[in-house]
Amino acid sequence: MDFKSAKELLETCEREHCPISEVMRRRECELGETTPDTVEHRMARALEIMRASATQPLKTPSKSMGGLIGGEAKKLAAHRSKGKDICGDVLDRAITYAMAVLEVNASMGLIVAAPTAGSAGVVPGLLLSLQDVYNISDARIIDALFNAGAIGYLAMRNATVAGAVGGCQAEVGVAAAMAASAAVELMGGTPDQCLSAASVVLMNMLGLVCDPVGGLVEYPCQNRNAAGVANALIAAEMSLSGIRQLIPFDQMLETMYSVGKRLPAELRETAKGGCATAPAACEMCGGCG
Repeated sequence: MDFKSAKELLETCEREHCPISEVMRRRECELGETTPDTVEHRMARALEIMRASATQPLKTPSKSMGGLIGGEAKKLAAHRSKGKDICGDVLDRAITYAMAVLEVNASMGLIVAAPTAGSAGVVPGLLLSLQDVYNISDARIIDALFNAGAIGYLAMRNATVAGAVGGCQAEVGVAAAMAASAAVELMGGTPDQCLSAASVVLMNMLGLVCDPVGGLVEYPCQNRNAAGVANALIAAEMSLSGIRQLIPFDQMLETMYSVGKRLPAELRETAKGGCATAPAACEMCGGCG
């Protein structure tokens, strides 16, 4: 079960006649030398934390440490409650949850890095919104989280999930790839369709820079988590419809990594370029040196 590439993962799924989530679950048991019950309990705990961080700000918003964000998720929820949302139920809930998680993160609350703190809203945002709309059980959401974990593992093993190395395409981009793959399995897609969706996401977010205003993981990170959810949902929909992705996930990961390393240092989490140097941004954070 110790797959090292998406190609090996697909081959394992075919050989064992099981979805990506089950392969990842077995891998955790084998390599961690632990029991299925223990692995399941840990993932259930992760889901519990994700749900709390995605919903708490809807009731009690909290200001971030830098003071740049806080209350955005509650505004989105109120907007939807008035029937004024234009994104549709799944996407509207997803962006609300995603932004809520970043609010919790930026105010030093408890979140699950998925795969990083700055991109932690994308996976729970999409999966919890699908659960709400389609009345999906926690057990199936946990399956989807194992699927997402497989994608994150491949990204960390063969590329990067660090904004300082690959830009935001490596953080929110990988998070969205994880969410897209998980959503496809959750909605009945095949392992091949899961990896196709993940590849589409990376293609559509290729080159996204990391430029935190004031050097803080608050703004524009929160907005990009919302955008990441939208990208994930689009890719999942395309894949489930049967649209074929021409570039395999392994190759797209390699492409993303290559592009990330070619980004100027100013655009890789240094707060010395991009949005971080816009006059309004510098004024909000008291000047950027």
